[in-house]
Amino acid sequence: MNKILFVSLMIFVAAMSRLIPHPGNFTPVMAIALFSGASILSKRDSLLIPFFAMLISDAFIGFHSTMPVVYGCMALFTVLGWYLQKDKSIAKTIGLGLFGAVFFFVATNFAVWAGSSMYEKSFAGLIECYVLAIPFFNNTVASTLLYGIILFGSTKALEKIQFANAVKVT
Repeated sequence: MNKILFVSLMIFVAAMSRLIPHPGNFTPVMAIALFSGASILSKRDSLLIPFFAMLISDAFIGFHSTMPVVYGCMALFTVLGWYLQKDKSIAKTIGLGLFGAVFFFVATNFAVWAGSSMYEKSFAGLIECYVLAIPFFNNTVASTLLYGIILFGSTKALEKIQFANAVKVT
């Protein structure tokens, strides 16, 4: 599969996953951002994949005040993926996935608390915001790990199949 088709397919899948019915925050976008950073050698292209996936789907879902924080988190997740380009070990990949999910939870919920009138502007209001977001955090962790396993695992399996076929041919 050529690179342009692969990148386009990733953007399409990530964007569409946000448009179909799903539990809140249960999408492959964060896993795609990490995978993109780990798999696409061009830093610019790896950053554009999650950015366009979010932008395309946000055009349908609706734009919101926390978009800069959400998009910043996706960029950070992609940059974290750059550290996996040479070593995609399971432990490192899961560790960065979990770190990214925690960072996303902390940053985006702080932005919701600070930028909306939904919560009292006090420490109690901040805690309430984080507590009420725990189900979304659980979905973020679960989807990042599940889709990460699918993306990284299928790529590894495909590499093994291609290597096995190359060995048989030669």
